[in-house]
Amino acid sequence: MSVVSSTSVVRRLSWGVVYAGVALTAAATLMLELALTRIFSVVFYYHFAFLAISIALFGLGAGGVLSYLLTLPKGVIWTRLGQISSLTSVVVVLALAIILGMGGGRTPVSLVLVYAAASLPFLGAGMVLSLAIAETMERVERVYFFDLAGAAAGCLLLIPFLNVLGGPGSVVGAAVLFASAGAVWFGLAGSIRGRAGSILLALILVALILYNKSTPVMDVKGAKGVPLPSEELILWNSFSRVSVVPREGGPKKVMIDADAMMLIPRYDFDRLTPEDAEQLSSGGLGLPHVLRPGAKTLILSAGTGFNVARSLAAGSKDITAVELNPLLTNSIMRNRFRDESFGLYYRPELRLHTEDSRGFIRRSEEKFQIIQSSPASRSALGASALTESTLFTVESFTDMLGHLTGDGLLAVTRRGTEPPRESARLVALAREALARVGEREAARHVLVVREQAGDAWADTVIVARKPLSSLSLIQTQQAAANGSLEILYAPGTPRESVFRSILLAPDPRAIFDSYPYDISPVSDDRPFFYYLSKKVLPWNSAATPLEDPAVPLVVSLLIVSAAATVVLLLLPPLVLGARLPKEKGVPIFLLYFVWLGVAYVLTQVGLIQKLVLFLGHPTYALAVVVFSLLVFSGVGSYWSRRFGQGLTARVPTILLMVAFSLAVLAVALAPAIDAGAALPLPLKVAITVLLISPCGFLMGMPFPAGLRLLEAWHAPAIRWAWSLNSAASVLGSCGAVFLALHIGFRNTLLVGASLYLLALLSLRMGERRMTKVS
Repeated sequence: MSVVSSTSVVRRLSWGVVYAGVALTAAATLMLELALTRIFSVVFYYHFAFLAISIALFGLGAGGVLSYLLTLPKGVIWTRLGQISSLTSVVVVLALAIILGMGGGRTPVSLVLVYAAASLPFLGAGMVLSLAIAETMERVERVYFFDLAGAAAGCLLLIPFLNVLGGPGSVVGAAVLFASAGAVWFGLAGSIRGRAGSILLALILVALILYNKSTPVMDVKGAKGVPLPSEELILWNSFSRVSVVPREGGPKKVMIDADAMMLIPRYDFDRLTPEDAEQLSSGGLGLPHVLRPGAKTLILSAGTGFNVARSLAAGSKDITAVELNPLLTNSIMRNRFRDESFGLYYRPELRLHTEDSRGFIRRSEEKFQIIQSSPASRSALGASALTESTLFTVESFTDMLGHLTGDGLLAVTRRGTEPPRESARLVALAREALARVGEREAARHVLVVREQAGDAWADTVIVARKPLSSLSLIQTQQAAANGSLEILYAPGTPRESVFRSILLAPDPRAIFDSYPYDISPVSDDRPFFYYLSKKVLPWNSAATPLEDPAVPLVVSLLIVSAAATVVLLLLPPLVLGARLPKEKGVPIFLLYFVWLGVAYVLTQVGLIQKLVLFLGHPTYALAVVVFSLLVFSGVGSYWSRRFGQGLTARVPTILLMVAFSLAVLAVALAPAIDAGAALPLPLKVAITVLLISPCGFLMGMPFPAGLRLLEAWHAPAIRWAWSLNSAASVLGSCGAVFLALHIGFRNTLLVGASLYLLALLSLRMGERRMTKVS
């Protein structure tokens, strides 16, 4: 099929219908991609969300190259798009059934089956979008606008869909959009039967969603390779799946994403027994309240409220608790299980805030005697290695020390290991934060204790705003003597430990360099507290793949995606042979689309990571950044049509402007985040959009302009360029995470800016070759 020869047909079409078909397909595609990240996080582990993204982007690229290899007869393009879209909607449901049926098994066979099943819907979407754009080149800027606008709409739809329908229902919702797109394409082809069939399919899928809502037939039955226990309650929102599991003779268990676990406290504080009071005050979690009984307390990451119960048992009359997840605070503790917890979250001593802990600290003007944080434990070792932990950074510790009274204590409990890792990094953070608030003798401010917690250890690090008193040290020794506490470090004790070395060394960098794990303090620009590997490439490092499975996966995806991009670059020459462009400049110019794909997604992911701290949660950052970039990139693409034939001549200038604007944004984000830290969320969203919009506007122009150039040089290669751009996006998503782990968010964005300069270089090289040929 010749793209150029088909334009006479296109001009007689209803452009509004074309735009609707492209927008619906793009919305379905992005909604499916993001919904699968939630499903993969629950069924597998958090870091498998990156696998879902790579599957989506690779499938889109493979669909584009497949469309390039196919030769379609004239006049059937819209019918084929309708058929592919309708088939894709069915494949989405089948793929969901396979993914849920695997139950998170990680054998090679199950992973290959999951990868293959999940990639098929994106293969279809890639074919539809690449064929549609190649067929409508005379209005490519407008078509690309509706492609991006549709994707932005899919991003916005995801949050209410997840909140109302849950993960599986949201995936089926994406299938409804694919079927609706099929109806639009069939309507464009004039096929009444095809259109009716697609509408009927969409209605059947809607009925499936409604039925599944009342009687879950498509739901998570197994996760992390094991069947889920009987669940009394299952709730979804945009960033978690929360379930309540009954326990015989004990408090009910709350599971988050079938992994993180906490219990619902069952203490009647109007009739608290001495035994219950003793239980709550024991161990490392109770030690801060032994040292400061009745203290004004701030509980961060409060969860279901066990630390709130400890504060109440210690006699506190002024407790502030902060928890981000409303499913925990409102749906469970204040609603369904209010009686189970004896109305714990309705106690008059408690003020409850459902928001991000770090954001609360930065806007609060109060001071507390105790600030305590002990997030829910995860059963998966190392499963949070790629999680941005903005509560455990030097800047965060400095903020928290600034909210302590003169006798105040900061207490953080994390997983204990031998040799110490997370607790050692906490002590390193404490030393640096104490120095920033003017305390030069950190060794006099810190306590580290350990207790047995089931079949594991729990280390509690206590940081005092002022040097610990003799009385506090005596009370700690008494608590250890009376219970199961082991004192790992206390001021004045001679016991050798990594904690003592960090606190007493004139320069702790030598300690960090010689230690088998990376325990150096992390910053807001690189807030990966749980990433403890010292090797750039994680294999054969001190952290084994079992303990740190996320990073090897990302590195593997980087390698696989690079290989896949090379394959997609070489596949058409191997298959098509003589049908390839004779001009030598065209293959070189195709690298332009590779660099654009890597740069765009790397910038997008880098901005999402950087803005998690500002907006309070990864889901909010994802929704705002992706929506803003897609919308303003679409506007930039649409506006660029005003340049007419002069657009291609302006591409070098546009690329330079993109690189410059991204570099400015990379440098300006940190002070902007600090300045707006205490603002309410709506204002933060508005500021984020204002900061991102100029870059997004400019980033929307190079791709359609490149397609214009490619149309003039060799029009059939447009679909090849689309596939390369999509496949290279996998490099961008994994590359952004890998770079952020090692060089931080700001430098990651600067790398993204430099890639636009590489795109400029590819453009110049392609033009030079074309000039020599002519």
